[in-house]
Amino acid sequence: MDLQKELFQFNAQQMTRRAFLGRNSAGVGALSLALLQAKLSASSPENNFARGVVNPLHFPKKAKRVIYLSMAGGPSHLETFDPKPKLAAMHDQAMPESMTKGKQIAQLQGKELKCFGPQHPFRAFGKNGTEICELFPHIGSVIDEICLIRSMHTDAINHDPAHMFMNTGSQIAGRPSMGSWITYGLGCESQDLPGFVVLTSLGKGGQNQPIAARQWASGYLPSKFQGVQLRAKGDPVLYLTTPNGVSATQQKDVVQSINAVNAAHDRLVDDPEISARIAQYEMAFQMQSSVPELMDLSQEPAHVMDLYGCKPGDGSFAANCLLARRLAERGVRFIQLYHKDWDHHGGVKNGIELKASEIDRACMALITDLKQRGMLEETLIVWAGEFGRTPMSQGGSGRDHHNHGFSIWMAGGGIKPGVVYGNTDELGYEAVENPVAVHDMHATMLYLLGVDHLKLTVKFQGRDFRLTDVHGKILKPILV
Repeated sequence: MDLQKELFQFNAQQMTRRAFLGRNSAGVGALSLALLQAKLSASSPENNFARGVVNPLHFPKKAKRVIYLSMAGGPSHLETFDPKPKLAAMHDQAMPESMTKGKQIAQLQGKELKCFGPQHPFRAFGKNGTEICELFPHIGSVIDEICLIRSMHTDAINHDPAHMFMNTGSQIAGRPSMGSWITYGLGCESQDLPGFVVLTSLGKGGQNQPIAARQWASGYLPSKFQGVQLRAKGDPVLYLTTPNGVSATQQKDVVQSINAVNAAHDRLVDDPEISARIAQYEMAFQMQSSVPELMDLSQEPAHVMDLYGCKPGDGSFAANCLLARRLAERGVRFIQLYHKDWDHHGGVKNGIELKASEIDRACMALITDLKQRGMLEETLIVWAGEFGRTPMSQGGSGRDHHNHGFSIWMAGGGIKPGVVYGNTDELGYEAVENPVAVHDMHATMLYLLGVDHLKLTVKFQGRDFRLTDVHGKILKPILV
């Protein structure tokens, strides 16, 4: 405790003028309010959970949480969810110049553009006969639970800015991610897990571009709202394990001592980041016991493991989908899964076949599992890449990056099931029917969670910022 006293005396000398005026102007009223809040917190278990700034909600909520399945690399809509018989008929013919003239193209700029037909057949699934690629029969078996959006488009055409745009609504690094916005707005229902968790898995095709941690950063929001990455192999969280020779009691004493010093400093300088740091120390201590139990898939019954098609500790996308369900059960607000290796500049035929084998069954299992547990109606699932692929050939066997039109799907959480919304043109080049922008997707996600995207704002550098910037419309036709 001598160390605490010394630090407290040092911090007292560092008190800022702003903090001094702010603290003293509050007076007796602030003290009374603090005592009342402490009393309420002690008497109500609900107050022990982290609350968001949106209280009460702007709209009746349809969903309590989001599971966002990020297909990193840019899946081809033309070999997944957007059938184009006209493109097949025009295979190896010149791409109509009227479609491409003046349009942004990535690596095919200035090159001869030839149509490249879909590399796998499509067939009908579900009650409405929705056509998707036959490589995805498991997703086809639950297509009646899915809203398939074939008219998505985005502003970015290269991987990193496209990931930034899909996650933050901006190509500028440093903005808060959607998971951070959502946990900032709604808080978390879990006392021993973060509100925003990220899981990653590697594909077997070798195209594993790195995914930067800034994709789940909190930007100018307090750092406690950033995503926490859990690793499927080895230590789930780096440096979380208690060092050898240190008991749980000793560890708790260290955390309490550090937080006492931080709290004393916070009372003097009034820095919100100190409060975030205190919360993070407490959360890390809680996670030392909660995370190992969470990650232990051996607790799951055999029939559940068979449903997902995974094994404990295999680090697969399927295992991460099962972990996503376990995180959802434990109150985590936003769960984001990244699965890499969709960047098929060459060999798209074999590449998509491999990717389908990795994700098809797991996506079906996640929807099925949540529905069987009565959780699908309150869980919003989103499946999306950062962009699509060109209808034109690249290198004779692949497709280039494409941002003018591609497919995503959504399920659960207030989404109308068994429908197809929007469309691209007959060659799959551009979204022409009910185009959906990234800001529209974000606005709709927030609406389903009970949040008005126009009202969830933070003032930064003199301007009110929001996830949807100055854009965004709610996609009412796809909602129940």
